[in-house]
Amino acid sequence: MKDVQIEKSWKEKLKNFLNSDVWLSLSDFVQKEYLSKAVYPKQEDLFNAFSLTPFDKVKVVIIGQDPYHGEGQAHGLCFSVQDGVKLPPSLKNIYKEIESDIGIKKDFTKGNLEEWGSQGVLLLNSILTVVSGEPASHRGKGWEKLTDMAIKTISDQREGAVFMLWGNFAKEKKGLIDTTKHLVLEAPHPSPLSAHTGFLGCKHFSQANEYLKGRGEEGIEW
Repeated sequence: MKDVQIEKSWKEKLKNFLNSDVWLSLSDFVQKEYLSKAVYPKQEDLFNAFSLTPFDKVKVVIIGQDPYHGEGQAHGLCFSVQDGVKLPPSLKNIYKEIESDIGIKKDFTKGNLEEWGSQGVLLLNSILTVVSGEPASHRGKGWEKLTDMAIKTISDQREGAVFMLWGNFAKEKKGLIDTTKHLVLEAPHPSPLSAHTGFLGCKHFSQANEYLKGRGEEGIEW
């Protein structure tokens, strides 16, 4: 954990954190958790979001809270599940909104969002690990400092990114983002508990593509 294998551009951008005492403490804690409990995702998948979407390739940032806490689901990308895994309810609602917003048919048997990541969508959970069956079990251990730094670094050093903030937890990250340089889209969380209060119908996917195309960039194939 201490000598983390993180994509090189991100390792450079996050080096101040990765050289800090907070990181030493966090990595020790997480390593012990992996040795003593069922923790998701697998260690080799921890930094998939960064690996799939190098710093200079980021077009869209979607912020989740922490990984899915069921066996075989999480693989380092927020809202995404591994191949062959049933779609979680929030991802079903994301697909429904894409169909309604853009008019493309989604395959509800496939919840792996790696193709989004390779197109420039950073699928970033704020907390990168979780104990099986215990949501938010690794909250406040230091992951948030790492991922907040990633968000702020995109805001400070890039222009024209789209930040999708779904739910109150993600909306709290708005203070890290320079809204004069980037597009910030806010909506309720896609969970069945809140999706019908404004997530469904938010049209974030078309808005993101219109914004990107207006800057001369290719839109995302959602």
